[in-house]
Amino acid sequence: MEFGIVLQTDPPASDVVRLMKAAEDRGFRYGWTFDSAVLWQEPFVIYSRILAETSSLVVGPMVTSPGTRDWSVMASTFATLNDMYGNRTVCGIGRGDSAHRVVGNPPSTLATVRDCMRVVRDLAEGREVTMNDTAVRIPWVRGGRLEMWMAGYGPKALKTVGEHADGFILQCADPAIGRWTIGAVREAARAAGRDPGGITICVAAPAYVGDDLAHQREQLRWFGGMVGNHVADLVARYGDSGPVPHELTDYIRARTGYDYSHHGRAGNPSTDFVPDEIVDRFCLLGPAPSHVARLQELAELGVNQFALYLMHDQREETLSAYGSEIIGKLTS
Repeated sequence: MEFGIVLQTDPPASDVVRLMKAAEDRGFRYGWTFDSAVLWQEPFVIYSRILAETSSLVVGPMVTSPGTRDWSVMASTFATLNDMYGNRTVCGIGRGDSAHRVVGNPPSTLATVRDCMRVVRDLAEGREVTMNDTAVRIPWVRGGRLEMWMAGYGPKALKTVGEHADGFILQCADPAIGRWTIGAVREAARAAGRDPGGITICVAAPAYVGDDLAHQREQLRWFGGMVGNHVADLVARYGDSGPVPHELTDYIRARTGYDYSHHGRAGNPSTDFVPDEIVDRFCLLGPAPSHVARLQELAELGVNQFALYLMHDQREETLSAYGSEIIGKLTS
């Protein structure tokens, strides 16, 4: 199993760069950030600094969306970073949550996500595409490579991942939900004539190493609220008794709304509906051996990467604990 770190691009950007460098030094191979340009600083500017100050770290958004950037600009940005630093980017993409909703737009359709993945990947790798009935190719790309990893939870999104994406991002560390979603992605890949084993599986969730479970739960409860935004869309589409597992949907019954000004932050007041059980299932808490045990369970499901959301009051300590007590047990 490989490991990634996920940060918000809060100012100062130098602190984001510092933590990414520390993560690489501790054995993390991927550096991810949120991509919501109103709530945080522009990540692609910061990626250039991260890439310049690390040696092999792969960087990318978790996740961008088709609706926030012109697709040709997105492709050129990735291609430029890859040309400068040697194909060290990956594009995490989804329908769009905070980046869309804070400016009054709904999430993109799955068809739009599918088309965006194809166009951006082809352009960033130097192939010609058709945009607005016009043949387009980036002429200076030589040997470019860009994988598109798609995030999603619902049946149609998982089908799109299996049919079109290079990787699957599951923002939840619950093995039961992982088993269902990964199975759906692989089945869609088989049905499309693709190799299911060729799709990288990435589980992304907060992790907090320590002994005070009550405090850890309060620090990580925000994550259940963030996931709940996507689950609410699924319940609206499929209903309470639809094909989505109840392990993912039942807990949002008490959800009344969401304030994006606290998005992804410890102490988010919009997440009081999230019970302790959900925090325990969706996140990794407790001492280091508890993390190792959960990660081994996820690895047995075929998870290739664990991406650690590092948004709480013990970031440095958790980063250090992963480097000294956890990563080696999953990579050896």
